Amino acid sequence: MSVKKILISQQQPKTASPYTSIAEKFGAEFDFRQFFKMEPLTSREFRAQRINILDHTAIVFSARTTIDAFFQLCEELRVKVPETMKYFCTTEAVANYLQKHIVYRKRKIFFGDGTPQSIVGLIGTKHKGENFLIATAESTSKDAVTKIFETQKFAFETAVFVKPVAQDIKDIDLHSYDMVVLFNPADVKSLYENYPDFQQGDLKFVSYGRSIVAAMEEAGLTIEVSAPTPETPSVAKAIELYLSRN
Repeated sequence: MSVKKILISQQQPKTASPYTSIAEKFGAEFDFRQFFKMEPLTSREFRAQRINILDHTAIVFSARTTIDAFFQLCEELRVKVPETMKYFCTTEAVANYLQKHIVYRKRKIFFGDGTPQSIVGLIGTKHKGENFLIATAESTSKDAVTKIFETQKFAFETAVFVKPVAQDIKDIDLHSYDMVVLFNPADVKSLYENYPDFQQGDLKFVSYGRSIVAAMEEAGLTIEVSAPTPETPSVAKAIELYLSRN
């Protein structure tokens, strides 16, 4: 087998993961290292967007990082969020995280099943008149929730609350690995910030998601394995299938 050592550009799972069984099955070694982390915008960066939070009656959250950044920026900007503000979250886990900052009240906190479409179902006709603020992360592509809100013609604005910041990974010898898995365009950006003269050579890359494919192709990186596909819906499944065939 040509692939023995694999680097995953994410935090190491805290519990048992599919990678564990793959390592045992194929004698492969997995290492985990975040290439970037999400950090809140500064108040100056946020103000540059010219967004008035209090113009909105409902906030849409897709991640816990944006929740922390939202309330941190509200505090820094001395914005007092009214009790009447409604919160629409993509998942129950994200909704529950709101308890870190506010009193959880069912009548003003709503959550979906993880899909943008489920947010539309929550809004229905009852909340269609709200003026929404979609809290997003800095990205090169349009947020999925934003796209569906445009289709539904809801009244909304999109505001960036967090941005990807490259981590120092210069201590890693990338070419000591046979395969590296990338998930986000920010992974590619971090790679070249840390290694400006990086050459792929024989290193095999795995991509996950559409946005990362475009970023990798633009950087001139060759993708050996791509997921998700009908046959390989996850990175773990894609790697397992690749190892079984090579």
